[in-house]
Order: sequence, then C-alpha cells, then structure tokens
Amino acid sequence: MRKCLYYIGAAVWFLSGCKATETSVAKSKEPVIETLGGKPVPTTEFEYVYNKNNGNAENAYTRASIQEYLDLYTNFKLKVMDAESRGLDTTTAFKTELEGYKQQLAQPYLTEKSVTEGLIREAYTRMQKEINASHILVAVAPDADPKDTVAAYNKIIELRKQVLAGEDFEKLAHDYSDDASAKENHGNLGYFTSLQMVYPFENAAYKTQPGQISEPVRTRFGYHVVKVNNLRPAQGEIKVAHIMVRATPGLPKADSVAAKKKIDEIYNRITRKGNWDKLVSQFSEDASSAQNGGELPWFGTGRMIPSFEEAAFKLTNPNDVSRPVLTPYGWHIIKLIERRNLPPYEDMEPSLRSRVAKDSRSELNKAAFLKRIKGENNFQEDAGSNTYVLGKADSAIVKGTWQNTFPDKETNTQLFTIKGKVYRIKDFFNYIQANQKARRNTSPTHAMQLLYDAFVEQSLMDYEKENLENKYVDYKMLVREYRDGILLFQLMDEKVWSKALEDTVGLKNFFERNRENYRWDTRAEATILSAANKETLATAQKLMTTGRYELRKSKPAPIVFAAGKDIISAQAKTQLDQLATRLQADTSLTLVITGKIDAREVAQKNTTLALKRANHVITYLQNKGVPNRQLLLDTESKISGTQRAVQFDLYSTDLKVLEQIVNDANPLALQASRKRFAKGENKILDTVSWQPGTQTVERDGRIYFIQIHQILPPAYKRLNETRGIATSDFQNYLEKEWITELRQRYPVVVNQVEVEKLIKK
Repeated sequence: MRKCLYYIGAAVWFLSGCKATETSVAKSKEPVIETLGGKPVPTTEFEYVYNKNNGNAENAYTRASIQEYLDLYTNFKLKVMDAESRGLDTTTAFKTELEGYKQQLAQPYLTEKSVTEGLIREAYTRMQKEINASHILVAVAPDADPKDTVAAYNKIIELRKQVLAGEDFEKLAHDYSDDASAKENHGNLGYFTSLQMVYPFENAAYKTQPGQISEPVRTRFGYHVVKVNNLRPAQGEIKVAHIMVRATPGLPKADSVAAKKKIDEIYNRITRKGNWDKLVSQFSEDASSAQNGGELPWFGTGRMIPSFEEAAFKLTNPNDVSRPVLTPYGWHIIKLIERRNLPPYEDMEPSLRSRVAKDSRSELNKAAFLKRIKGENNFQEDAGSNTYVLGKADSAIVKGTWQNTFPDKETNTQLFTIKGKVYRIKDFFNYIQANQKARRNTSPTHAMQLLYDAFVEQSLMDYEKENLENKYVDYKMLVREYRDGILLFQLMDEKVWSKALEDTVGLKNFFERNRENYRWDTRAEATILSAANKETLATAQKLMTTGRYELRKSKPAPIVFAAGKDIISAQAKTQLDQLATRLQADTSLTLVITGKIDAREVAQKNTTLALKRANHVITYLQNKGVPNRQLLLDTESKISGTQRAVQFDLYSTDLKVLEQIVNDANPLALQASRKRFAKGENKILDTVSWQPGTQTVERDGRIYFIQIHQILPPAYKRLNETRGIATSDFQNYLEKEWITELRQRYPVVVNQVEVEKLIKK
C-alpha cells in the first residue's frame, strides 16, 4: 500500500512537469531557479509543479509558500540523483516494474475520447430509468463460423415471428431459450438499469417501448430478442443509519448465537420506542459510524452488500426500521433517513468513466480508436499477401496445431505497413504459432481470418504504445515521474523505512535522546461496569469478588483412563495438546484439574489413583509449556465418582467472560472493561472525580459502577508503549540526516532573482 501511494504521490507532484520541454536548459537558455550539484532545474518546471499543487491555495505565491515548496522539491530531486548515482535505474527488477506501470499509464491514450464522453453521457441518461425485461437467447460463440452464426440468426428470427404471431413469450423462453435461468424465470430478468447488462442488450432494451419486442440483437452470448415489460423511474440513492453486531463467517456457534440474541434484544428495544442514538452509542460495533448515530454515506443500487441493500431499499418512510439483516460482516438493524434522486452528472462522472472503461461498450471505443490510428499511421495492406496467408489455412489451424513449414523466401514478403514500418508474412505466422487455439465448429479460413484480424489489431496497438512518448509529451513526463517514484521507493526503504525497523539499537538511542517527546499525561487505572439495572450490577459485583469467572460453555472435555491405570492414552494426548495451545494463547485462563475414580477402584481402596492421574495430566501440560500459574490441582473434592477420568474446570480473569455469564439471558445486560484511561477516552469516567475508590453513576437509562484502582501521574513512556510513534519519528530523523548529507554532496544554489519573479506574480 505504501509503495503504491508513494508512486502516486510522485506522479501527482510531477504531473506539473507534463508540459516541460525536453530541450536542455543550456541549449534553450531557459531560466533556472536552482542548480543541484551543478545540474540545472528550469524555472518553468518548478513553476508548473508549484501551480498544480498550490495554485488555488490562499497563500499561493507568497514568499513563505514558494520557499517551503522549493525546499520540498529540492529534497525530492536530490534523492532521485542519489538513486541514479547508485545505478538503481539499471537493474532488471526496476526495468520490469517500470514497464508494468508504463502499460497502465498508456491506457488513457489508447482510447477515443469523444466516443468515451458520449458513452458516459448516455449511461447517465439511461440511469434515470429502470427496465423490467424478458428475453429469449439463441447461443452462438462470438468467433463462431459464419454458417453457425447464420443458423442461430435464422432460429431467433423464427422465434420472434412466433411471438409477433401471438405465441406466449414466456412459454417460448421456457421451451427454447439457451439461457439456463429461463427454466425458472421464463426469461424474465427483473429490473435493471444502465451498466448492468452487456451493452448491445442494454441498447436493445432501452430502444424498445414497453410491451414491444426488439429486433434480434447480437451479444457475446449469442442472439437475443428482448421484450420490455415495464419502465419505471430509478430508485435513486438512500441514506440510512444502522446498528451492527459483529458475526463474521466461521464464528464459533456459541458466539454466533450470542450475537443473534444481542441483535434481537436491540431490535425489541427499538420496537418498544427505545432511543435510537443511545442504542447505537451503547451497542453498535461499527466504530466508524457509532459516534454519529450509525449514519452511513449515501448509496445506490450495487454499492452495498446485496442483503443489506435489499433490506434498505424496502424501507419506505424516514425512520422506518428493518428487522435484523445478516451480511458477511454481522447483523444489522437499518433505519431509513432520507431518499434522493441520482446525483448530478458532475458528481457521478468519475465513477461512470471507470465503469464505462470496464464495460462491454468499451468495444465501441476500441473500434473507433483503431479506425483513427489506422488513418493517422497510414496503415496499408498488401492484397496479394493477404490472399496468400488465408490460402495457407488447413485443418491444423482449427485444432490449434498449425505450423509454419513454408520457405523464408515466401514468408519474408510484406503483409502490411504501419507508418512505413513493414510487417511481414513470417511475423504473422510466428504470431499464429504463439496464439492459436483449438476452435470448435469453424472452418480453417474463418479461423485464419480471426487470427489475422487479431494480429493487425495487436500490431497497431503495439506501434501506438511504442510511440506514445514521441506523440504525447505529457505521457513521456508522466512515465518519468513514475520512474523517479520507483527509484525513490527503493532508496527510501533502504535509507529510512526498513532501516528504522531493523536498527533496534539506533531506535533505542534515538528514543532515549528524545524522552521528553514521549510522556503519559495523568491516567486512571479503572474498572467500569455498565449495567441495565441495579440487580444486574449487583450480580456482576458479586462475581467480581472472586476475581475469576468460569467458562461453562467452553469447558474442556474430560480425559478418560483405563480401569486401574494412570497412563495417558494417545487420544488423550491429542486432547491435552489442544488444551495446552489454548492456555498458551490466552494467559488470562486458569485450569482447575480434578482426578476421579470409579466405584470399583474405590472398592479396591485405590483412592490415590485419582491424584496420580491428575498429577500426570499436570506434568504433561507443563512439559508442553503451560506455566504453573495456569494449573491448579483440586485435592479435596471429587476424588471419587462414577467414572475413571480427569475433569477440568476453566476460569478466566477477563471481564469479557464476566459479561458472557451475566448476559446469558439478556445480551445487553452488562458491559465491562478494565484498563488505563486517559482524559477524554471514556465519557462516563470523565464525569466523576479522579480519585481512588468506587463510584456509581446513572446516565442514559443505565447504571455505571466505576472503580478507580489508582491514579497514575504524568510519566515517561517505555519504548514498548509507544514503539509505533517512536519508529515514525526515528524515520523522520533518518530522512533529515540523509537530506543533510545529500545537500553537502550536491550543493544547492538557488537563483533568488527567479524566486522573486515568482513571488511578484
């Protein structure tokens, strides 16, 4: 993520340079704003960069603003110079990565802009309506042999005639459509809008009146006839709020059940006129929306998880509330706030542009682009050579096994030219051998023609890509900016990012030198219980006196022994291995171990066997790395019984377990936490006096028990308490040191006369 952002940042900085000329400063006598180690930086280059990023700022072209940005720009250029001096721009990895970015950056230049703009406008206009339509499909592959295409076309024509003659459309779709879903939906596709169907199908639907049947339309799936059933205004967008209880896929069953109980109880409170904002604040587990009443950004069709979206759009009036809805994120209760029509075109244009580029309608753009560059690049075909290559098609090309067995003197002949560059027959034959595939139900000549068309298209596209830097100065400069970004990332990682993470001694020394920057303000170590009522609070306080809470629902299964034996079986060892892993993963757990013997062992007066078994289990767990403090032997009770086993009781000091015990009947009854709080971190704690002791507060219909264990005065932080921030500061320090060294190696000389000219502007 950081790498991508770094490249993008570099590109944004230097998009300004897109109009800069490649003519050297020395030759053009262009004004220079500074030199870096004797290397000039043109004033026009810096001015464009500055204007692009600061032109609309209130302080644009002030002395302080220009000087600050010139310093930043200088540091950037110095780092690039350092990377180049190390030869980082000559490595294979660098060249491969840059080539990948060049392919991405080329895409906007390989389209027909006027066609794109028209398609975006058309999509927006169509999105004002939603169509309910049915269809009949006769399947035929996009590259099918002409005879198969004609057969499919004739079949769809015949089906359309039957519809127009009065045959039932839905019955014909059920009986004859090659769309498998037609057996269930009789061809009905429901409601859709622009950019949700392949473009030719969408075109046919939007150009057909309700109740009418379209002409046959060809898509990549085959031939369709479309019946438009209804046309309605688009649903637009809605704004909702929600309360969420997390329940992700794969959650343990007990936790999943608890989540469902919790959301149901919240819903019951809402139906009893409970305060929405309070319920959101107290119980919603979507941290990003819980502080503003659960509100989410505006969204329309296709922008949310389908189950969430469906439930939301079913809400009719503001303040209507849905029943609990399950999504992959958990359970939601949704409240409708507002509806609105589609946003203005200007707001939707960026997303529409992206969607149109990925949609099937982009083929129109591609066709128009190829037509234009054929003309611009003077594409010329040799008719005789074209006839020659089509004549070399045989059954092998249909199988995908065609070989070029023809003499070089034949295949070295010109096939076509692009701006004078010759493409020969042998080039095409090499392309065939690299790209052919088996094709069903097609003739050799048709297969050869498809490959020839693809070769022409690829040749035109490749030629255009290779010449983009000569054709578009802005593309050439943008590639350079990405080049610099890649170089800087490699060097920043070496000199700053990775170094700060790996140099633990350097980080520690930096931290010690800057201790004043890492201090705690006054904090309170406190336990806070939030209870639904006084009875619940009393129950929780009573349980808290023990300091540990029993996990009854996830109690480990007992270990069974053979009669009269104290040997742990292989199956039992597997159980104990799993138990050891659990104990090591959660240090708040304590295991109470109880040995048991059956009646026959009691009769044999073998009562010590129970303790032996329990001790063997303890020893096994200790050998697996479980600390002694997590293991307790029950030596007084249950040493006799009806089974030969060692039984377990599991306890935890985690207050979340206390929550689970108290919330068994009501999932909202109790919330508990213990930690060190800073001022402003907990609004309830901030309302009481920060003194050791206990206090009870009632607020928003709940009762809070607050126990302040101690007040921690301002103090220095330990490194492990602020490692993330300290590491970031250390990285900034390393970067400043690096820049200082670069400025010494490459002296910076600023032309103050040029700076003053910019300020006067």
